[in-house]
Formats: sequence, structure tokens, C-alpha cells
Amino acid sequence: MRSAQPCLPLLRTALVAALLAAPAQALEEQPRSAAEAARIAAVLAPPTDFTAPEPFEALPGGSGTTRGAAARGRAAFAATLPGMGPEQELDFHLGSALFGKLWVTAPSATRASDGLGPLFNARSCLGCHPGNGRGQPRGAEDRGASGMVLRLSVAADPPAELAAIEGYLATLPHPELGEQLQDFAVAGQAPEGQLAIRYTEIVVPLSGGETASLRQPVYSVGPALPPGTLTSPRIAPPMIGLGLLEAIPAADILAAADPHDADGDGISGRAGTVWSRERGAPALGRFGWKAGHATLADQVASAFAIDIGISNPLYPGGWGDCTEAQTGCRTAPHGEDADLREGLELDSIGLALTTHFAAALAVPERRSIADRQVLRGKEMFHAAGCAACHTPKHVTTRLPDDPARSFQLIWPYTDLLLHDMGEGLADHRPEATASGTEWRTPPLWGIGLTQAVSGHTLYLHDGRARSLLEAVLWHGGEAQPARDRVADMPPEDRAALIRFLESL
Repeated sequence: MRSAQPCLPLLRTALVAALLAAPAQALEEQPRSAAEAARIAAVLAPPTDFTAPEPFEALPGGSGTTRGAAARGRAAFAATLPGMGPEQELDFHLGSALFGKLWVTAPSATRASDGLGPLFNARSCLGCHPGNGRGQPRGAEDRGASGMVLRLSVAADPPAELAAIEGYLATLPHPELGEQLQDFAVAGQAPEGQLAIRYTEIVVPLSGGETASLRQPVYSVGPALPPGTLTSPRIAPPMIGLGLLEAIPAADILAAADPHDADGDGISGRAGTVWSRERGAPALGRFGWKAGHATLADQVASAFAIDIGISNPLYPGGWGDCTEAQTGCRTAPHGEDADLREGLELDSIGLALTTHFAAALAVPERRSIADRQVLRGKEMFHAAGCAACHTPKHVTTRLPDDPARSFQLIWPYTDLLLHDMGEGLADHRPEATASGTEWRTPPLWGIGLTQAVSGHTLYLHDGRARSLLEAVLWHGGEAQPARDRVADMPPEDRAALIRFLESL
């Protein structure tokens, strides 16, 4: 008999047992008294004094912050949430091993690691998230995994459980190609195609006689995709702080939504609603570029199945993203086996461990928070209106059995809501309740460490921005006024704003 994860029967900790025994549900959110809610509101109030840092601003993950030298180098995104017990630490390292595992073609002598594909985008999670950081667009000469994928769908009526979700947009995975263009394949199978990118430069005038140049990407696929295919290029986002984002009370996220711009500030953030495979019900979307997943387990399970082709409890079927039309792929050898625990390539324990790893990655501490230029940049961030969507602070819910994430003041710089970002960033591919021009506000914590961790400075959902300033200048739609304020700032204030972002 083989096991998908060697030695795990002997290392089945209390945490893993609890994860497997617990019903699929949201984190238990503790109700807040009126007095506590008022105290939290005071803590979360926008700053009025920009001459000094705010209390606890250096600790963006609360007690779940990595400090010292470990928070600055290439391994800045690899630390655990402080405060975890020995069993949780063990589970973290087991999950880390699964996150970095290189999967191989089935059948193989390494039976614990086979099941790759048959079609895939990467052989491991780390293949898309180098250093647990962000991916990048694939260069013309790059034939290895880069962390960029091309999502696919078609306009079609969804099944009844999805159509019943208010505002759900009528799309389905591509009937021939599935949810994603698979650009690698195991021996005996052919990749679905290759994504190519070319860029045109757009010169943007700025105040003070300065200019910036933006890269406008133009995508093509060979062989050509069938007519009517909706596409969206995506790079893998950083992994840090995901467990803290999952611990933000849903009520707080929903309270910040203003879909009809009732307050007249031009910002109309909407809460995304998606189908959660973990819960078997509609739920608030939090994860992914368009908030397409409700829980970390949903996100992790989807990545195993769609990106690598590994079956798991939420995505059974050893063929990964192969559709019924791809009969050769469906009947190719895979790693599922009746002798396996649950018969899957990645069983419930493996999924729980990898999800725990993703939830327990700490956020690095801020740098240079008392620097005068950084403080001026912070003031410009608020003056431009960036904080209207990139909400600086949240307080997580109380989790009595999870002190590392319980009742923490965190600084992710996101409202986790969907916003219309205009035509410049539009992919015109709806996802769940997100339109083709809407994107979830990405967290900014750790963004200044992109070069150190991932080896590049490429930003936005498709990596088109080569600098933080370019990323800002691509903002449109609801963010157009804030973008224009940045373009019109005195050059020294604009430089201060970028220095502030680099300190996050």
C-alpha cells in the first residue's frame, strides 16, 4: 500500500485530526460588544498626524509579524506566524514540503509524488510562487514555469446552484480546454498551446516635466483559441498573510461595501460572492485576483488540480483540468489508486497540511517607518485617496484556539472588495460575480520586498508594470481620480509616495 505523503500516518497531529474532523465552515467569528466595536473603530480611524508613525505600524501582521534580519532578505516570506505551538510548527513544515514538492508523471517508482498532469502549468506550487512570492510574465525564451497562467471561459448559463447566486455572471470553463491554458504536458500528451506577449510603450506625462512609460501588453496564443474564448492572464500573487486575511470578519468586509456609491465618493466596492467547494454553498470571495475563492482550502485545492493536475478531496479526478472532450488526456495514466488513502493523488491530510502552511506564513515587519520621506509619502497616499480601497488596517476576529491569528491589528492595505478599474486593466472575462473590468483590491503588505524575494519588480495581475509608479499609473475607473492626483503631485511628493510603498 502506498501513501500520498510518506510518514504522515505517524505524524498525524492533533491539528490535522481536528481539521479533518471539523465540518467545512467559515472561521468561527465571535460577536463584538458595542463597547469593543467602538474601541476597534477608534483604532482603525484614519491618521491625522503624519509626523510620526502610528502605534504598532511596524507590525503589519500584528503578533504574526516576522522581525529582524529574517524579514528583509530572500527568505522574508518563509517564516511562520509567531505563537504557534510545536504541533502547528510541525504541520507547517510538512505543509511547506508539500508546497515545494516536485510532482512526477504516473506511474513512477516515487509513488508518493506521482500524478502530475496529464496537462499542467507547473510541477510544484513553488514553481509559480518563487520564495512564496509573486510570479512574472513568461519571456519569449523562457520554457519553464514562470507563475503566469491564462484563465479561460466561455459565455454560458451556469448550473442551477451557481445561477441562484445573486449577480452571478453567465460563464463556464471552456468546454474543450477547461479553466486554464495548459502549456506543459507529460510524455504522450500535447500541451494545449503557448502564450506569447508583446508590448507597446505608452508615454505618460507627469507634473514637473517628468514622464513615465507604460507597457501595454498584447497577448496571443498558438495555436489560436476557438472563437468566443474569454481569456485572462494572471501571475501568481504573494502568499504571505493569507491566514490573517481569512480571519478578517466577513461583517467588516461587507460593511465597507458601497456598491451604489451611496456616500458619493466615487468608490463603489462590491463584495464578491462565489461557490465554495469546501463549504458546499455560496460564500464571500476573498482570495485571487477577482476574489474567485472563498477559503484558503478552496484556493489551495484549485491550484493543485488546475495548475499541477493533482486530484484532491475538492477536485477529484486524476485528469486535472482535462475536459470530457479531451479523451486522450482523460484516459492517460494518473496517480489515483485504490491503495491510496481516499484513492486521491493528494488526500485530505495533505490538503489540510498545505492549507495550514498557506495560512501560517507570516508578514515581514515594516522598514524605515519613521523616515521623513516615508511619512510624507504616507500622507500623500491618504491625500490621493489610495486608502479608499487599499484600507490600511483591520482587526481579526477572536479565535480562542488560534492565538497567532486571534484579535490582531493587521495592516494589509486592502478592503478585499471588487472595484471597477477601467478599460486599461480590463480583461473582459467575468468570474463569478466579478465583471470583466473589476478586480479585488490586492494587499500591499510586503510589496517593497518583491525584488528581494522574487528577483523582479513586476506588478499588477499580469506583471505589466515594471515599477510601483507604473502600477499606480495603470489605475483607472474608480481609481482614476487617485491616479490623476499622483500624476499631478509635485515630483518630490510623488517620489515620497513611492518610497512609502517600498517600505510596506
